[in-house]
Amino acid sequence: MRPPRTRTTTATALARSAVVALLAVLAFLATGAGPAVAAGGDASWTISTASNDFGSDRQNYSYTVNPGGHVDDALVVVNHGTAPLHLAVYAADAFTDEAGRLDLVAQDAKSTRVGAWVRTDRSGITVQPGRSTEVPFTLTVPQDAAPGDYMGGVVTSPAEAGSAGGRLGIRIRLRVGGALEPKLSVQDLRLRYSGTANPFGKGDATVTYTIHNTGNAILAARQSVSLSGPFGLVDARAGHIGDSPALLPGETWKVTVPVHGVAPALRATATAALVPLLTDASGSVAPLATVKTATSAWAVPWTLLLCLVVLCGMAAAGSVTWSRRRRRRRAKGSTAEASAEAESDHGPGRDAEDAPGHVGAFDHDAETGARARGTL
Repeated sequence: MRPPRTRTTTATALARSAVVALLAVLAFLATGAGPAVAAGGDASWTISTASNDFGSDRQNYSYTVNPGGHVDDALVVVNHGTAPLHLAVYAADAFTDEAGRLDLVAQDAKSTRVGAWVRTDRSGITVQPGRSTEVPFTLTVPQDAAPGDYMGGVVTSPAEAGSAGGRLGIRIRLRVGGALEPKLSVQDLRLRYSGTANPFGKGDATVTYTIHNTGNAILAARQSVSLSGPFGLVDARAGHIGDSPALLPGETWKVTVPVHGVAPALRATATAALVPLLTDASGSVAPLATVKTATSAWAVPWTLLLCLVVLCGMAAAGSVTWSRRRRRRRAKGSTAEASAEAESDHGPGRDAEDAPGHVGAFDHDAETGARARGTL
């Protein structure tokens, strides 16, 4: 089956993956890998690199070859069992699996790089008990091969179909001559703020991104993630993130990083920084220029805003109630003033004039008239 192109992990699992990857390489692809049990459980074997002009006791095969060139080397198989050992021998391309381990494609999968460029002098061997067999092979680089790093391996496995034995292989690291252009990029960077129930507290955020090896060299990545906000209100960094596994050219690796203690400052910016790590054939690691990518997202303090909305609603309700009470008091005051004015307009002075006064004046006129008539 074809190797997967995309792999997923969390930041907390990267450190474990790196350790697992190292153990897997030592146990599966390195020289003198632990014995694998063949069919029947009574046979085991080990493999190693042959001693020749390339050296002795090599941990793996490592070559630098120009396009069109070739190298000749050999694999040594030792049968530690008590019965003849029948093994298939083949070459395969390498890939990084979902756990971050270097693996080789199955025998029935199609290889297009190192696995297709290596030819063993035979596809199967029989090794007698206590004996060893050397299997020569030739690696021929095509004329049109692109410069850069390639990874594959030579594999041995039980020849019988359905055998219970495993696979043993030694990796082949090939660098095709030409310009080396190591490059990593951060793709699909996303920030999600989770918030907190405490209106005055800090929440959590999650940063996700994909590391893509866009160059032609095998690279790992040293990673760091930080968050910032306007006016320095947000300043948070993720905890330690383990280095990514070594990625072959074209491979990708998905990363999820939790960030704690993020202040909700309405708008936050996440920055992912990668330091590409270039490892040469001798195992020396050279850090390259840092690659940074940033993205922004809302970091809204919803709980605090809800509290403010509630307080504003309570204040508005109180204002309405106070206004109503004030209008009522004003209405009562206006009624009292109207009553007082009414009482003033219909008081004792006006009554005396309109009633007894009038009557007295009328009587006085009547009496004067009467006297006048008497005089006459």
